[in-house]
Amino acid sequence: MAEEKIRVLVAKPGLDGHDRGAKVIARALRDAGMEVIYTGLRQTPEMVAEAALQEDVNVVGLSILSGAHMALVPRILELMQANGQEDVKVFIGGIIPDEDVPKLQDAGVTGIYGPGASTQLIIDDIRAAMSAAAN
Repeated sequence: MAEEKIRVLVAKPGLDGHDRGAKVIARALRDAGMEVIYTGLRQTPEMVAEAALQEDVNVVGLSILSGAHMALVPRILELMQANGQEDVKVFIGGIIPDEDVPKLQDAGVTGIYGPGASTQLIIDDIRAAMSAAAN
């Protein structure tokens, strides 16, 4: 029986208009055999959480370059929890100051990546998180 594909929602919450990195990650995940849904620019936390629910994803990848991660990410996590999506892994890429990393991890973020992060590292981390969740 074939292994089920990992379903990933890649989203750009907030007013940040730069999506090149999100598109690079989306393509790398797709090339690695994952099913990727890209929401596009300027998504509200409500839109991201609803898309994650409707698309029945295993992983949500957020790209945030605007500096609003400490407002957007907790709200997205709160909405996802309200939707019963505690098992969905959340990964963040973008400009995340070192002092915010522990706070985001404590809130439930699985992986955090800065500019120039290896796409292979992200792929491996998503697979590891999904494997750990399955066991």
